[in-house]
Amino acid sequence: MLAPGDVPAASPLQPEPVSASTGAGPRRHWLRPLLAVAGVAAVALVAAFWAEGPVASRAVLIGGVCLVLWLTEVVPPFVPSLLLLGATPVLLGPLDADYRLPAVLAWGADPVLVLFLGGFTLEVAAMRHGLDASVAGHVVRLSRGRPRLLLLLVMGGVAFLSMWMSNVAAAAMMLAALRPILQAAPAGAALRPALLLGVALGANFGGMATPVGSGPNALAVSAASAYSRVTFAEWMALALPLTALMLALGFGLVLLRFRLGGRVELPAQAPRPLSRSGRAVLGVSAACVVAWLSEPLHGVPAPVVALGATVLLFGGGLLEREDLGKLDWSTLLLIAGGISLGRLMEHSGLVAGALAGADLGGWPVAAQLAGLVVVAAVLSALMSNTGTAALLIPLALQLQPAASTSILVAMGCSFGIPFVISTPPNAMAAGEGLDSSELLRVGIPLMLAGCLLVSLTGATVLHLFGLP
Repeated sequence: MLAPGDVPAASPLQPEPVSASTGAGPRRHWLRPLLAVAGVAAVALVAAFWAEGPVASRAVLIGGVCLVLWLTEVVPPFVPSLLLLGATPVLLGPLDADYRLPAVLAWGADPVLVLFLGGFTLEVAAMRHGLDASVAGHVVRLSRGRPRLLLLLVMGGVAFLSMWMSNVAAAAMMLAALRPILQAAPAGAALRPALLLGVALGANFGGMATPVGSGPNALAVSAASAYSRVTFAEWMALALPLTALMLALGFGLVLLRFRLGGRVELPAQAPRPLSRSGRAVLGVSAACVVAWLSEPLHGVPAPVVALGATVLLFGGGLLEREDLGKLDWSTLLLIAGGISLGRLMEHSGLVAGALAGADLGGWPVAAQLAGLVVVAAVLSALMSNTGTAALLIPLALQLQPAASTSILVAMGCSFGIPFVISTPPNAMAAGEGLDSSELLRVGIPLMLAGCLLVSLTGATVLHLFGLP
């Protein structure tokens, strides 16, 4: 369910998370801490000599340090959130009652957190009862040994899983299902790198399609609520066709790079039928998705539906008490911290001050949005995509205050995919033997194409569905 750059907490139901920097080699282990130290030093200088007034100075220090920690990923992603929630009332509370602890905690108490809690609960239930492994196994069997069809189904299958669960877990399940095929492939065969690229691309793009697909999506929905409520269906009206198109482009580029043909010998494994509890989880998940998509008809907000699904899964015995600890609380805290950072930047006037001297008013609106999308993609390719969204969305809304603006920035964050260090699925594919040059050959054209598509058509499509 996480998008590129975000790594969930480990649990017995999934493999140990892979850092976005995995695959970069020991020589780069010093790079991120060095960048963090340099970033904190730069923030301290800005807070001391650039910020005007004690509120702005302390807000720069708090927000800047948290951003540096998020973007460089030198500490677990929830640590900057806790730092932000603790440091703001301590440093700013004595100056203004709006920064005291009750007010600061209220910043992060956003309904989108309940929506993600429901998504994480569905993920844990699916993994506990084998729904994810069943999807991955069916993908392999449905190909009937045809390499091109296998590649297409792998990309579609892992993207579907990533729409509702961690992209790390989705990639891991698909790689586990493909491992016998990958191991049997002759040295130098095109099938192995093609499938590994397919897994990485599917996991990266799948998170765009739903509001619960990634951290940037959550920040975008929360920020957009100040202008217009974004329903599940409205998000998917833009994002699902975009995801499908990016997967189709990725599929075409992989086929151009690797001439797949012939037949593949599939592992001789009989399909495992879902247990009764597995079918029950499938029913709850399907009902939840239908309720999310039909929100305009019945009017029940998506977070309330997610809360109801959580109650059903735990109350119905499909999840046990110990499963509560397997939910991805780290990401929930990360999202709450990102939302709170945006509120801090708004309340303290930092965003308005940063843009006051920039002469961007004469730029065409389309050029401003395109620049934001490209910057979001480039930063996300090198750093945490949720940290990037937390930085850029408040800036973007000052330039173009509209619900569609935050959504377009979140889409841009999902295109930062060309490097091994860009996303955990990329690092996992590299760990299985995919060369980093193959990711570059496919990832850079896809990043550019995605940014161009969103910049040219995104705002128009969202306006058609009633989002200003």
